[in-house]
Amino acid sequence: MIYDAFMIIAFLSKSAPLAAGDIIYTGTPAGSGPVVSDDRMVGTIDQLETLTITVA
Repeated sequence: MIYDAFMIIAFLSKSAPLAAGDIIYTGTPAGSGPVVSDDRMVGTIDQLETLTITVA
């Protein structure tokens, strides 16, 4: 990522209220394909719980 998560949150919070549970999408890396049924996505940020999503 070009900007770290804290910088993105600070920037967005100036324009819109953010609340616990909000998801911030930052874009798709080069070479990514479509998300399809049974795909599993895992997101991590240091010192936070891992987020795992399985597509139905």
